[in-house]
Amino acid sequence: MNNSNINKDNEVNEKVFSVSELNRLVKDVLHSNFSLIWIKGEISGFSSYSSGHWYFKLKDKEAQVDCVMFAGKNHRVKWQPQNGDLVEVQCQVSIYEANGKYQLIIDSLQKAGLGELFEKYLQLKNKLKQDGLFDDASKKNIPRIPKSIGVVTSPDGAVLKDIITTLSRRNKTVSIVIYPTLVQGENAPEGLSNAIKIANTRREVDTLIVCRGGGSIEDLWSFNSEIVANAIFKSELPIISAVGHETDFTIADFVADERAATPTAAAELISEGLQEIKETISFYNDKITRLLEDKINQAIIKVDFLEKRLVSPLQKITNQKDLLLSFQRRMDLNINANLTIYEQKINYLKIQLLSPNDAIQDYLEKIQNFSNRLRVNITSQIKTYETKMLALEQNLYILNPKTVLARGYSIVTNIDKKILNDSKNINVDDNIHITFHNGHARAKITDKNSKS
Repeated sequence: MNNSNINKDNEVNEKVFSVSELNRLVKDVLHSNFSLIWIKGEISGFSSYSSGHWYFKLKDKEAQVDCVMFAGKNHRVKWQPQNGDLVEVQCQVSIYEANGKYQLIIDSLQKAGLGELFEKYLQLKNKLKQDGLFDDASKKNIPRIPKSIGVVTSPDGAVLKDIITTLSRRNKTVSIVIYPTLVQGENAPEGLSNAIKIANTRREVDTLIVCRGGGSIEDLWSFNSEIVANAIFKSELPIISAVGHETDFTIADFVADERAATPTAAAELISEGLQEIKETISFYNDKITRLLEDKINQAIIKVDFLEKRLVSPLQKITNQKDLLLSFQRRMDLNINANLTIYEQKINYLKIQLLSPNDAIQDYLEKIQNFSNRLRVNITSQIKTYETKMLALEQNLYILNPKTVLARGYSIVTNIDKKILNDSKNINVDDNIHITFHNGHARAKITDKNSKS
């Protein structure tokens, strides 16, 4: 094939190209002159190969072009293209050198009109932001322990079932009020707005969850409407927006008082406060139970120790009485010994002083007075000790575990000798040990009834 090129000197140069060289040259020209561009057309002849690659044609009323979208790119498309779908593709214009046919290498694919929808979305988002609908100052606090929760969604979707299941599991006392509405279609924005207004008028819930499941941008478009945004902003009830999946963001999410990634996450969020309180109560209940068990165990150990030291309260009293009697006998002996000494002194004085009868009489009176005071003092001390011993005997009798058992009580322990004070700690067929006033017994649990 002859080709003429004109150089800067206007000289004509002739070169013969091979077919492959020509196709490669055309490919280079296409790549250098066409970067990624957007093309709109209708899918025709769609095929999905085992390799995961997609092959199809884009056409309009007057022409068509071959397209290929490789597996590394088409996995990002969350819907299955069909023949007849009107789409927009971002692509590189190229040529398949083997057959010389030019084609489009698809980088991204979306349904036609999404670009326009997204542009409308951005325009409305900027407008509402400037109007103050997204300001944090206007956000209302979400109650963490609500008594009643309103759900604005479709009554036929799986979303409602998921929310009810989650709320019932985490907070069985909460009441749920459904405000049914369309969440998709031409009439959905007005329906959503009216449902929010009805909930505010009735005032029968503490907070609202406005939600629906995932979908395409067209499916979620009702939540990108200005009428729904204004209804959420004007709501006196706090609102949680839970629309689509975690990656989906709608205008409703920005206006709402709080956003949840999914409807189920919204139900978990609204019941989080009660769950935390339940966990805290359970924690402290376990802690108190452990402390009480420790105190009881320490008391049992102390009682056992005292029981070992107390052979018998009556025996201890008898021993104290024996001590008092021994003390009394020693005092009597001491008095008699002193009297004997004084008598001996008197006799000695009588011998030495036969005449001074008065002095002798005086000494005799002193001795007698001393003897009387000594006897009164000893008697008083003995009565004091007897009173103390009676009080000690009474206290020991009361504290003695055997006395408690004698009144009809018993001590129940498990096989590990741990005292059982709660029916929750035993099960049917468990073996237990029972201590009575006058013996022991073993038993097996055949039935239990736990009452709070």
